[in-house]
Amino acid sequence: MGLLAAGARGAVVRRGRTRRRRLLAAPASPDGHSDGSPDRPPAPRPGSRIAAALRARRTPRWAVPELLLVPAGLLGGWSLGSPVPALAALAAVHPLYRWRLGRQGRRAEWLREAAVVELCTALAAELRTGAVPGQALESAVAPGGPTAEALHRGGVDTTALLAAARFAGDVPAALRRTARLRGAAGAAAVAACWQVASDSGAGLAAALDRVAEALRADCALRETVRGELAGPRTTALLLAVLPLFGLLLGSALGAEPLRMLLHTPAGLGCLAAGVALEAAGLAWTARIVRGAEGVGACAC
Repeated sequence: MGLLAAGARGAVVRRGRTRRRRLLAAPASPDGHSDGSPDRPPAPRPGSRIAAALRARRTPRWAVPELLLVPAGLLGGWSLGSPVPALAALAAVHPLYRWRLGRQGRRAEWLREAAVVELCTALAAELRTGAVPGQALESAVAPGGPTAEALHRGGVDTTALLAAARFAGDVPAALRRTARLRGAAGAAAVAACWQVASDSGAGLAAALDRVAEALRADCALRETVRGELAGPRTTALLLAVLPLFGLLLGSALGAEPLRMLLHTPAGLGCLAAGVALEAAGLAWTARIVRGAEGVGACAC
């Protein structure tokens, strides 16, 4: 494990040095633009680019917190005199990593839902002040504004939207590209309203208000479904940790369940069967919950 860690660290360091050399060798024109084009923002100084690259590379992708289970499993296996805790900890790294990424993805999806609603509200407010659609979109997604910050928190890149609004580009196409992200499907409705208003001259503010109301209703229904599913999730979690309480109770009574489970063939067989049934139960419960969430999403 030490050799693997040293090799991974060396690879990360070499990759960072290569990227720093490329950044230092990147050309910049004398007028402050990356290629001399006046339509592009000035290129940052090499020092700031290197600092941004170092901040982005500060934590390698393989350095996930779930790897802390490995030394914990080794310590537990050494104290119990069995390799089972170490193997269990090693096998749990990838599922816990996937679970954490799934939670982060769902949180980003919820943030995108709220950001699209805020985008509709901001566009409608700007249009009512007398701004044309392009100016309204540019003001709504301008860097530093509340709508742009909400979109960035959800992982939505507003560069394409800002460029399309500022340089009279294809705004519906940029909105449809945004709608491909999970949780940002409401941007497709905004694109449709924009296209209809551009072709027929219909009022865009009223259409955006109706889209915002529909998206708020969708979010409210999803929140209701999530609230109803909190009970089954809690029940499944309690049932999952009940075997641990059983082991603690058996150890308190002097039955030594860990010695039997880890050091006897019958105990190892019972442990394997119990873990398989536990995993099957959790997977079944997760599938039921995902199915209920999918029904709620389809109803939206």
